[in-house]
Amino acid sequence: MATFVLIHGAGDVGWYWHLVIAELRARGHDSVAPDLPCEDDSAGLSEYADTVVEAVGDRSDPVVVAQSLGGFTAPLVCDRVRAKLLVLVAPMIPAPSETPADYWAHTGYGEEEKGRYGNAVDLFYQDVPPELAAEALRRGRDQSEAGLGEPSPLRAWPETPTRVLICRDDRLFPPRYLRRVTMERLGIVPDEIDGGHTPALSRPRELADRLEAYAHEQGLLVES
Repeated sequence: MATFVLIHGAGDVGWYWHLVIAELRARGHDSVAPDLPCEDDSAGLSEYADTVVEAVGDRSDPVVVAQSLGGFTAPLVCDRVRAKLLVLVAPMIPAPSETPADYWAHTGYGEEEKGRYGNAVDLFYQDVPPELAAEALRRGRDQSEAGLGEPSPLRAWPETPTRVLICRDDRLFPPRYLRRVTMERLGIVPDEIDGGHTPALSRPRELADRLEAYAHEQGLLVES
């Protein structure tokens, strides 16, 4: 059995992971997916990390998984919970002391060729079943930008083994862009999966397969 700590992205909730949690639970794994205080103007990345660490509790040797903006929180969590593996999914990959607000300019996001999309469904949920996309929008929260201009407490990337999983149909973070950022910032080649920016909703089984395979590679799954 492995323990997965699942961190959502901007303006979202832990519910985002519910289908992946069901898949992992059916395979005998434990998961936790807290709601970050993303609508709280007084909360920054340190408070986000505190929320995750509190939710982890006394669980040991977890796999930390982060989506999108959650990539800024995940490395802060890893050292504090002694994570065995960090998996970044369609992520933002922070540099030490970087502010989330500066990330876009620092990574040359504006120079990337991207499509134009008129609404959140077309940008984030184009391959998610309509009823599920509507529920995701209903559950979403406002993302406070107050703390996003503060430098990250990250001083160096954790020693935790790290995998990056990008989505081939991601309209927010195009694959070419994320391949480049992953190599520039982590020096690794990312893995790839079909789907848009929110694979936990569009392809939960395939995502659970990947997470389980990563855990197995790290020796976290013991045959009973």
